[in-house]
Amino acid sequence: MSAAILSSGQAGPTPAWVAFCKQVPGECALDASEPAIIALNAETWKLLVDANERVNATILPVTDQEHWGVADRWDYPDDGMGDCEDIQILKRRVLIDAGLPRRALRMTVVIDELGAGHAVLMVRTDRGDYILDNKRAAVLSWQETGYRYVKREGSEGATWVWLGNQAAPIVTATK
Repeated sequence: MSAAILSSGQAGPTPAWVAFCKQVPGECALDASEPAIIALNAETWKLLVDANERVNATILPVTDQEHWGVADRWDYPDDGMGDCEDIQILKRRVLIDAGLPRRALRMTVVIDELGAGHAVLMVRTDRGDYILDNKRAAVLSWQETGYRYVKREGSEGATWVWLGNQAAPIVTATK
């Protein structure tokens, strides 16, 4: 069983997230009536694992510079190519289409095993917070990723929250 990651105050979203939200406002709208934490049962776990594996297998990872000619752009990888945040945005859409509440599926910024910025999708559950990641086939608890957690979308409004640069205790390289 995992633990929930602790937040430590309001953070600003990345400029590319702000631009994405202007382009697709529905993706960033928060419905306070939705649960912020979902029950993790066998059916939900299968949804998470299937979405992670299927999207990872379908999208060719490329940098925003290679793809769009810009340093940072968050968008759907509708042409079959995208970087980490594009891949996580698609996973979120797949999970929402499968019936999970957007409010429990939070875009998250981490520092990866190479010391670089990286985006993952955090799923907030009654058994702790789990991470969907384009660098891994497995869905892991946040503590198992080896990442340092920087910030994520908040569950109470449009602002993001700091995660206090919390380090997961196990470090594993994935490439």
